[in-house]
Amino acid sequence: MSSAPVSDADILVVGSGMVGAALVCGLAECGFRVAVVERREPQLGWPEDSVDLRVSALSRASRRILENLGAWERMAKLRVSPYTGMEVWDAVGSGRIHFDAGELGEPDLGHIVENRVTQLALWERLGEYSTVQKFCPDHVVRLTIDEGRPSVELASGIRLNADVIVAAEGANSPLREMAGITSHGWSYDQHAITATVWPQLHHGHIARQRFMPTGPLAFLPIDNGSCSIVWSTSPTEANRLMALNEQEFCKELGVASEFVLGRIKRVGPRGEFPLALRYADRYVLPGLALVGDAAHGIHPLAGQGVNMGLLDAADLCDILSRAKNKGRPLGDIATLRQYERARKGENLAVLGLMDLFKRLFSNDNLPLTLVRNGGLNLVNAIGPLKGILARRAMGVTGDLPSLAKYRP
Repeated sequence: MSSAPVSDADILVVGSGMVGAALVCGLAECGFRVAVVERREPQLGWPEDSVDLRVSALSRASRRILENLGAWERMAKLRVSPYTGMEVWDAVGSGRIHFDAGELGEPDLGHIVENRVTQLALWERLGEYSTVQKFCPDHVVRLTIDEGRPSVELASGIRLNADVIVAAEGANSPLREMAGITSHGWSYDQHAITATVWPQLHHGHIARQRFMPTGPLAFLPIDNGSCSIVWSTSPTEANRLMALNEQEFCKELGVASEFVLGRIKRVGPRGEFPLALRYADRYVLPGLALVGDAAHGIHPLAGQGVNMGLLDAADLCDILSRAKNKGRPLGDIATLRQYERARKGENLAVLGLMDLFKRLFSNDNLPLTLVRNGGLNLVNAIGPLKGILARRAMGVTGDLPSLAKYRP
């Protein structure tokens, strides 16, 4: 390693997906010299009438983060789809809850955004900072954090030194494994099918989710009149559905949705992925931090995964910026534990709540059916409580990091 080319930065971010790229931009905004390592560039273009298989329900807090980083305007030009209402109902019973932005005095509840849109806008934005070095395509083959400044060796032979190295490569983070940080969790024995579908009726900018014993089915509205679906079910059933031809799949999807938007006229390409809960035992070591899916993975039933990751990034920016301003070592464990304290408990609480929802709704046990149906109807009837839940999910209440706050 001693003869390898050497580069130096304040902070090294490994992985530039949505969370990693947002973190790079946030750190650059704070005046740090940042290096980012990415295996491949994001998709740089696509047919105008196509919709990405993977979308995210971005909260108001996430939108503010992206606005404050200068990425939202570009995203809006590509396509963001606001939703003004949400309908959730139980397939077994009469439980139902409805959220409406108008009742809250808000223009929307959030935005459905294709992952490729968010990633491209952030990638373009981070390329505008003179203090950001990109190493792409490249990846880490060796991590050293046991003495002095942490460093990595890249496949290209370059050695990178930094005060802090951040793992943002996703659920199967190689950097987390190299650091010896263990993670735990479990499979949900469910697979999610994703696709873009064109229903007979317009979605009316309302996100819809039907809870069935085999798993939830979500219809997420896209501005071109289509919907992105996330259909969670058993692996065997998912494999069967994936093998159906377009006409048969549309028919079964219509039945599963109770034809809430009429019949399904057509469906685009379908994707399938397994669902699991994951959490890292720790978020930090001296000179190292985990963000996003490298630290936690969640069931997609409430669409909170990316929102949690963006808040990780925003909190880490605040903590490192404060340390810099006070002249404290960025990679000191006392500094990085502030980040772990800020995010780990909050993330575990969300993971636990989503796990509870999944287990409560993904069954046909009669006592649980009565409890969940009664709970949905009770919350729906109590306006103030429903408003508190909605605003919390939107990210407009609570102790938010500075990037998630409105800036006039």
